[in-house]
Amino acid sequence: MAEFTMTINGKPVAGSKTVGVINPATGKVFAQVPDCSKAELDQAMEAAQNAFPAWSKDINVRRKVLGDCAAALMSPPEGLARMLTMEQGKPLDKASQEVMGTAFWCQYTSTLDLPVEVVQDNAQSHIEVRRRPLGVVAAITPWNYPIMLAMWKIAPALLAGNTVVLKPSPFTPITSLMLGEILRDIVPPGVLNVISGGDELGAMMTTHKVPRKISFTGSVETGKKVAAAAAPDLKRVTLELGGNDAAIVLPDVDPKAVAEKIFWGAFENTGQICSAIKRVYVHEKVYSTVLETLGDIAKGVKVGNGLEPGVQLGPLNNKPQFERVSELVEDAKKHGAKIVAGGNRLGGEGYFFAPTIVTEISDGVRLVDEEQFGPALPVMPYKDVEDAVRRANATTYGLSGSVWGSDADRAAEVAKQLDCGSAWVNQHLAIAPNLPFGGAKWSGIGVENGPWGLLGFTEIQVVNVVK
Repeated sequence: MAEFTMTINGKPVAGSKTVGVINPATGKVFAQVPDCSKAELDQAMEAAQNAFPAWSKDINVRRKVLGDCAAALMSPPEGLARMLTMEQGKPLDKASQEVMGTAFWCQYTSTLDLPVEVVQDNAQSHIEVRRRPLGVVAAITPWNYPIMLAMWKIAPALLAGNTVVLKPSPFTPITSLMLGEILRDIVPPGVLNVISGGDELGAMMTTHKVPRKISFTGSVETGKKVAAAAAPDLKRVTLELGGNDAAIVLPDVDPKAVAEKIFWGAFENTGQICSAIKRVYVHEKVYSTVLETLGDIAKGVKVGNGLEPGVQLGPLNNKPQFERVSELVEDAKKHGAKIVAGGNRLGGEGYFFAPTIVTEISDGVRLVDEEQFGPALPVMPYKDVEDAVRRANATTYGLSGSVWGSDADRAAEVAKQLDCGSAWVNQHLAIAPNLPFGGAKWSGIGVENGPWGLLGFTEIQVVNVVK
C-alpha cells in the first residue's frame, strides 16, 4: 500500500502514526498518510516562523520561486492526476485539468504586484501606503478541488511575503502531500510546510499561537468554528464557505440549449462545487421543456469510476456526503417531490448516486433550503421575475448565482439584484484567477484570487516622512 510524507522545513516527515485514505469509487482504503501530531505541528509552525524574515524581504525572489513552482506543475510527475482521481473521485480528464489549473493559477499569481500608493509628496513630506506580509499563514483546504484550492492560498500568501503551513482535508490529503514533495526542492526550507491529519489537527492550527492568518475553505459550520477560534488572538481570517446558488431562467430563452448549460453548472464534479447551481427557478412558460431536457440529460450521463474511459461523473467523495445527499432526496420525496431522473444509489460499492432532477418541490423543503453539495437538483416554476429574485435571495447563503435570458441586458439587470458575490449571466462557474471570488452573508468573509485576494494576505503600513 502506498505511503506518503509530509513536508516540514523542506524535509520529508513520515509522521509518528498514519491514517488510511479511502477511494470513493470502491469505499476501501488504498493508501496511508501521516497523521500529524501536536509535536510535528509545532515543528511545522516553528519552521514557517523561522523562515519568514528572510522570505519576506524581496518580492522579486518570491516571484521567481513561484514561477519555478508553476513550471514544475506544468510538467507534473506521472501519476499526480491519477492519484487525484483515486482520492477524490473525479474523472481522470477532469483531474488533469485541475493539475493544469493549479499550475496556471500559480503562474498568474506570480505576475501580480503589491502596490505602493503615494498619498502625498511635496516639500513638507512624503507619505505612502505600503503592503506588508502578516507572518505565518495557516491554510486549511477542502476535498472537492484539493490541489487547485490549495494553490489559491499558497501562491498569494507566498507572493505577499508570508510563509505557509497547509493542511488538506483528511478525505483528500495525498495530492497535497505530493504537491509538497514536488515543490520541496524549489521553495526554501520552512516557507511551505504541508501536513496531514484529521479535523482535530485543523482545530489545533486555528488556536496555535504562531499563525497570524487563517485561510479556510469549507462548510459554513466549520467556518464559524474557525472564526471563533481565531478571534481571541485576533488572527486575520479569509473564509470561503458554502453556497446555495440559484439559477433564474427567464421566459425568452431557448429552453433546450439553456438546460444543457444549467445541467453542467449544477452537476460538474458531481455537484461538489461550492458555487455550483443548487436550485433552479424557471419561468412557467418554458418550465416543462427545461425540466424534461434536464431529466433526459441526467439519464444519459455516464457515471462510474473516474479511471474508466468515457466516465462523465464520478462518485461522491466520502460516505458522510453520500449519506447527506441520500437523506435530502428521501426527505424531498416525503414532502411530495417527484423524481424526474435518478434519485437512487448506483452500484453496490463506492459512493455513487444517480444524477437526480427533482420537481413538484418548493421553498421550505430541505433540498431547496440547504446546500446539498451533490448530484440532486430541485427545479421550480415561477410566474413573476421579482418573485423569483425574492426566493433566490431568501437564504443565509450568498456565494453566487446566475440569470439566463436571450436579452443579455435584461438578464444582467436581474442578476444585479441577487445577493451574492458573483452574479453571472448566461453562464455559471465562470471562475478565473484574475477575478475576486467570495461570498456575502454566511458564504464567507473576504475574497480569493486576483489582486484583491493577494491584498488579503497583507496589512497596511503608512510610511510618513517629514522632509
